[in-house]
Amino acid sequence: MSEQADAVSPGAARGRRGVAAAREPDALDRRLINALQGGFPLSATPFAEVAATLGMDEAEVIARIRSMLDDRVLTRFGPMFQIERMGGAFCLAAMAVPEAKWGTVVEAVNAFAEVAHNYRREHRLNMWFVLATERPEGIADVARRIEAATGLPVRLFPKEREYFVEMKLEA
Repeated sequence: MSEQADAVSPGAARGRRGVAAAREPDALDRRLINALQGGFPLSATPFAEVAATLGMDEAEVIARIRSMLDDRVLTRFGPMFQIERMGGAFCLAAMAVPEAKWGTVVEAVNAFAEVAHNYRREHRLNMWFVLATERPEGIADVARRIEAATGLPVRLFPKEREYFVEMKLEA
C-alpha cells in the first residue's frame, strides 16, 4: 500500500465518535462512498485503483476520505474481519440509558476502543452497541469497565448463530 494510505487509517477518526457530521457529502463523496463498499482492491496501490475507476487521482481519493472522516461524514473507514477466526470475539450489548444521562453515557461508551459501533433505539434498552475484543474473555471485562464508567448495567447478547448479510448503503 502507498504511504499515503496511512492518512486514512481505520482509527483515524477515533476520539470524535458520537459527534454529528459537520457537512453533507457532495456528489463526488457519494460516488466514492458507493465505490468503497465491497470489492476494495487488495494491491500495492488500492487507492490509485479506486481513483482510476472514478476518474480521479489517488491523492484526491485519499484527501476526500480523510475529509469525510474529519467532518464525520464517515465515522469509520476500514476492513471488516471475522474476528473469531483470529481468536477474538464480537458481542452485541445494550443498556437502558436515562434521557438525562444520554450524552454523557454515549461519550463514555464510545471512548472504549472495543466499541465497534453504537445505535440509539426506541426501546427500554435504548442504547445498543457491538463490542469487539482480541479474546473472548475480553467481552465480560469491557462490559464491567463500561458499567463502572457509566454506573449502568450492560446486557450482553452473544451470537448464537452466524449469518452473512452483505450490506451496502447507497450514499
